[in-house]
Amino acid sequence: MSHVDPTTDAVLAGALTGSGRDRRFPRRVYGHGQEPDPRFSLANERTFLAWARTSLALSAAGVALHAVALPVAPGLRSASALVLITLGLLAPVQGWCGWATTERRLRESRPLPAPVLNPVLAVGIVVAGLLLLIGLLLQ
Repeated sequence: MSHVDPTTDAVLAGALTGSGRDRRFPRRVYGHGQEPDPRFSLANERTFLAWARTSLALSAAGVALHAVALPVAPGLRSASALVLITLGLLAPVQGWCGWATTERRLRESRPLPAPVLNPVLAVGIVVAGLLLLIGLLLQ
């Protein structure tokens, strides 16, 4: 059986200084409350990573839509690409802010927030799709 000494355990668990102060970033998250169940923090991190993947997918879709010649009216195709790329830029903002807010609320045993940008994302995807549909019909 292996044994981890308390110093190593503290460094691995929380990046503590010699004085016992937590040095993790951001302080506005880790400087409050108590350590939550690690499963919840890890689930929160996976959600953040899902937002990062969503960002990459939206950006790639927008770039591909702009780069590939499709039978869609060019102006509407470019507008749809712009909407998708803009959403791709907003998704990591939601990911980071959502992660930080959720982590802090977990630490403070408070109710979890709803994702703020979900309505924007949903409307933006519908708008991009409608622009493509109209562009196909006008071609």
